[in-house]
Order: sequence, then C-alpha cells, then structure tokens
Amino acid sequence: MTMTHALPVTVAVARRTDPARTSEMVAWMRAGTALAEAFPGFLGSGWVRSAPGSGEWHIIYRFADHETLRRWEESPQRHWWLSSAQGIVEHTRVERRTGIEGWFDPPREHAVETVPVSADLTVPPSPPRWKQAVTIWLAFFPLSLTATLLTSRLLPDVPLAARVLLMTLTLTPLMTYLVLPRITASLHWWLHGQRPPWRPAR
Repeated sequence: MTMTHALPVTVAVARRTDPARTSEMVAWMRAGTALAEAFPGFLGSGWVRSAPGSGEWHIIYRFADHETLRRWEESPQRHWWLSSAQGIVEHTRVERRTGIEGWFDPPREHAVETVPVSADLTVPPSPPRWKQAVTIWLAFFPLSLTATLLTSRLLPDVPLAARVLLMTLTLTPLMTYLVLPRITASLHWWLHGQRPPWRPAR
C-alpha cells in the first residue's frame, strides 16, 4: 500500500433538488449517512444548503483512505441509496480533497447539520496566502539544503540535471506525505490566527 492511501479523503458533492422537497432531501441524506456509518474507515459527514430556501445542497463525507472510500462508493448499499433518489435529486459536482490540496483549502461552506463519527468536519477558513507560502518555505528549505549537501558529497560526478532530478523525485513525496503535514499541524494555531498552545487562556 502506498503512502497516498493512508491519507484521509474528503469528498464534497453538490446536489440539487426542488426546495419544496427539503424534508425528503434531509431524510435521504440521513439514510445515506446511516448506511455509510456501517463501513470501516468512515470518519464523518455533513451537509449544508447554499442559502435559505435554496435547492442546492453540498454534502461532505470523509473516509480514512482511498481504499475504504472505494469500498463505500462501489458498495451495493450506496448504489441502492443513489437509485432511491432518482427523480428527486440531481447530481451536479464532486470534489475530492487529499494530500496537499486539503491542508490549506477546506470546503468553504459551514455545516448547519453534521453527523461526526471520529473526525470533526467543521473547519476554519483558509489561512492567508502569505502564511501558506511561509509554511511551505519552512518545510522546503531544510529539505532542499540537506539534499543539496548530500548529493554534492555523495554524487559529485553525477551531472547537475540528474542530481536535480534525483532530488525532486525524493523531496516531493517527503514534502507531501511527511514534512508538510507535520509542520502545518504544528503551526495550525499561527495559520488560523489562534492563541499559541503554550500561552494560557485568559
């Protein structure tokens, strides 16, 4: 199993229905959540409307990795659930978030009803772009410096282009799956303008 599969996957689905059928839509979404809860790897779900009285809904659910998500999406339970809404619900868009795109840009809607299981889907707004850039630099600089020193010492006769290729092939997965997740978790308070963890609350 690759490291990508170990990352949680959040799926955001946009669906549309007649606003007059709101109660049916909510009941249908609750039924889907109840079915998904029985599947290993299910971390939680929630839904929001675009505006009061709107017929557009945004459904969010999260699984522990790609494999557990695939089992749910290919299951007969899910196929039955989707078919039960034919003529009521129109499927419009799907967005998956995992790896680097999920660190800084959580779904922009705020959940009005959530069904958490073992993960909280309520997320803060994205931090400023300059803070994102500083965080990426803090992760990339020591990696790049270390790789440059090692390759110049261990592979001095290898052409520069080959050394750069080797460095990028090595540093990209390290950045994506090891270093950047750790540093963004450590700097979460700063990225989102919160009180430092070592400073006591007043």
